Amino acid sequence: MNEHAVVIAGGGPTGLTLAGELALAGVDVAIVERRTSRDLVGSRAGGLHARTIEVLDQRGIAERFVAHGQVHKAVGFGRITLDISDFPSRHNCVLGLRQNHIERILADWVAELNVPIYRGRDVTGFAQDDTGVDVEVSDGMSMRAEYLVGCDGGRSVVRKAADIEFRGSDPTMSWLIAEVHTTEEPVWGFRDDATGTHAIGKLEHAGAMGAVLTEPQLKTAGEPTLSEVSEALVGIYGTDFGIHDPIWLSRFTDMTRQAAAYRDRRIVLAGDAAHVHPPMGGQGLNIGVQDAMNLGWKLAQVVKRISPQSLLDTYHDERHPIAARVLRNTMAQVALRRPDERAKALRDIMSELLSLDEPRRRLAGEMSGLDIHYDLGSGHPLRGRRMPDLDLVTARGPMRVFTLLRDARPVLLNFDERGSFDITSWADRVRRVDATYVGRWELPVLGPVSAPAAVLVRPDGYVAWAGDTTEPGLADALTRWFGPPDGNDS
Repeated sequence: MNEHAVVIAGGGPTGLTLAGELALAGVDVAIVERRTSRDLVGSRAGGLHARTIEVLDQRGIAERFVAHGQVHKAVGFGRITLDISDFPSRHNCVLGLRQNHIERILADWVAELNVPIYRGRDVTGFAQDDTGVDVEVSDGMSMRAEYLVGCDGGRSVVRKAADIEFRGSDPTMSWLIAEVHTTEEPVWGFRDDATGTHAIGKLEHAGAMGAVLTEPQLKTAGEPTLSEVSEALVGIYGTDFGIHDPIWLSRFTDMTRQAAAYRDRRIVLAGDAAHVHPPMGGQGLNIGVQDAMNLGWKLAQVVKRISPQSLLDTYHDERHPIAARVLRNTMAQVALRRPDERAKALRDIMSELLSLDEPRRRLAGEMSGLDIHYDLGSGHPLRGRRMPDLDLVTARGPMRVFTLLRDARPVLLNFDERGSFDITSWADRVRRVDATYVGRWELPVLGPVSAPAAVLVRPDGYVAWAGDTTEPGLADALTRWFGPPDGNDS
């Protein structure tokens, strides 16, 4: 029997990120992945949003992605461009990078951390008890884990086997996706007609194009054929551009669904297994990676008996509202794409509103993920928000905040006199860094905030507590997130 502390079903971006987080924390983790190799057919997702690049920067691997991507200083909402170049972030951009490259880079990182990946296998079911999970694998391999995490996509076997309700809206529209070779020069760019919006773009493959075509009638059954794509192109453009040798053909709809619960005892869901929505705005991969960053350190602490199992409840509490918000804004984007005159009038009004700074900042903050605010209670405005990547001066010299998070450990940044904040009872789990910073404290969307005397930063880069010696709650925050003072809570 293969035994691991955590088994992850699915080796896409969410599963790979989660595996890396757990491995950094010293947890024995393994991935079960149906694909026999790293190869991914089709480009699929097309980029990384600002907050995702930041969390990768927190682990010291962002530059691996940036080196292969294309920087765009704006996000898109229903084909309305929203500038984010004025957002206070080192990564105030969208990084154009196809999912096959994203997965390859993440897989390299996970390999460096020595995470085993059982390829060519599927998780087909499980049985959980008070101490762990017996995992059923398609080739008959026997596995045992303390926790099983479903990162196995929108048709998640893990979610279905756990009988977790997948609530949401049925599809009303569908689109064809085609990556094909052509013999004629395609008509590049967007085209609108009575059916909806269509787009054709260049691919990395020589002589190939990628197309997203709105279907005149909703279709949900099966993958499309090359002849269906040809017929659709002829109907829209008058020619199919001589398409042949398909690389990837698929179909998606505007179905939006979300798991009612992200956890059932020792079963946890992340990424598309927990939420599905149309790809408008390119948010799906991004919130999956951010799910993993939120879950990873919490699951590690529970496995290592630093924190009680109840810490995992905060994963659902924090991430479920984020995905619900994404479902809402993708539904709105679908409404804006409808071809009727009412939708066109709505697009015109939205464009006018979003040309104003305040609406632009609010929606761009949501799309980029830079405005995420977990409800951790009252106090300093930083509490529950991302910690800015400040340029600090420390006893070890100049250092960025994100550099201090690279080993996925929490940090107490002390900007006051030495000894002002005593965390001796958590010294084995929380690093204390005395630092100075001269400059303005500013958050995207929210704007300038007062400088705190100290900030407790979680491993995922969000602020658990901020304030000064008169601000209560530091010991409570340390206990809540990083275990009791004695460091032993089973």
